[in-house]
Amino acid sequence: MTNPIEVRNPRSGKIDHTIEPPSEDWLKDRCSSHRRSQIHWYEIGIEGRIEALKKFKQSLLADRDRLTEALVNDTGRLSISVLEIDSVFSIIDRWCKLAPELLQSSEKLTTIPFVKLQRNLVPYPLVGAISPWNFPLLLATIDTIPALLAGCAVIVKPSEIASRFVAPLMSAIENVPDLRDVLTFVEGDGETGANLVESVDLICFTGSVATGQKVATTAARRMIPACLELGGKDPAIVLASADLELATSAILWGSVVNTGQSCQSIERIYVAEDIFNEFVSKLVTKAERLKLAYPTVNTGEIGPIISDRQATIISEHLQDAQAKGAIVQCGGTVEQKDGGWWCLPTVLTQVNHSMKVMTEETFGPIMPIMSFATEVEAINLANDTIYGLSAAVFGAETAALAVAQQIDAGAISINDASLTAMIYEGEKNSFGYSGLGESRMGAAGLMRFLRKKALLVKTNAVADPWWF
Repeated sequence: MTNPIEVRNPRSGKIDHTIEPPSEDWLKDRCSSHRRSQIHWYEIGIEGRIEALKKFKQSLLADRDRLTEALVNDTGRLSISVLEIDSVFSIIDRWCKLAPELLQSSEKLTTIPFVKLQRNLVPYPLVGAISPWNFPLLLATIDTIPALLAGCAVIVKPSEIASRFVAPLMSAIENVPDLRDVLTFVEGDGETGANLVESVDLICFTGSVATGQKVATTAARRMIPACLELGGKDPAIVLASADLELATSAILWGSVVNTGQSCQSIERIYVAEDIFNEFVSKLVTKAERLKLAYPTVNTGEIGPIISDRQATIISEHLQDAQAKGAIVQCGGTVEQKDGGWWCLPTVLTQVNHSMKVMTEETFGPIMPIMSFATEVEAINLANDTIYGLSAAVFGAETAALAVAQQIDAGAISINDASLTAMIYEGEKNSFGYSGLGESRMGAAGLMRFLRKKALLVKTNAVADPWWF
């Protein structure tokens, strides 16, 4: 018997949702059922799967208001919730357009004249996905949609912190007969996620390094692939040649969008000493214009901190920095309003790498800034981390590209910030502890759900020259 999980509302702080986690036996049975149904899902072909996904999109559109309301209750913010829903529709459209060409089998001659090669693509029967709370709908579907089009069945376990959206999502799935037997979103906690990893053929996980390591260990023991996107501590380097008006606007957005609760958020900023003071002044001026989305979701740009545990971490990082000499230029505190946790955009100077705010993932609207004397120093500071998810460089294009090529991260935005959230074509791999496995961007985002089978066909009845 599983115990109910109480879920806190990020705006009010009140418990207004309860999760009933599935038993281990129920989850195993659902996995077995989906694995059996995957055979039909694969056999209806890519056109049949595209038709089902388009019907799913229409079902979501018909219930958009309820889905939006659930996401707002999950996260406490409106505009990003609307953006999440629109992004899911774009993901469906994009992969439905790309999948037919990517999934074509091929045939070609080999270097041996009497042997030809046929390439077949075989989907993993059952894919598991475990997603986080910061973009609950988007990150629960970003791997799911291409996996389904590849021919896999999928079971998704979203974060228990933000899973109210599961009910309207499952209602939409129920309206698509071909889909409902191969796709389930199940509410549960870490134990449910651990049980899921034990029962699938490939696992996608987005979340913390600590949990990702546990997922990777289980996957390795079971000899199944693991696609992990984990934490980040993304740097931005601002060269002396940078356009400061552009750089400050881009970095502000990249640092505080979704209240800084994004894997690809800019979390540390390194600025050439000749332009340091001007950069700080411009950034602070722009940061102070942003307001909290309080008392209503339409009041301002900065929503609540979704997780109360994350509010504690942000507060600890701020206190640690100030205790070690950091100066708060604006913002600087985590405050409680009507039970919710809030933090205005915060600019810190006089920071260094002895501080948690420069070395550990903060996941909040915090912008710590250091100066550098040389590009070599800036590169060394940017690479002084266990992470390597993404980064940004601002400056004259040739100089910025030269610096970017020396940064150990999977995606580098040049004269912009967090472009990896907007550009889906760019395949990338995480460096360091930021992840493991194939890219979820580009063609690899779909191809990773397929095993390649080579059929080596002898075309002539001749003796092989290497036979006895």
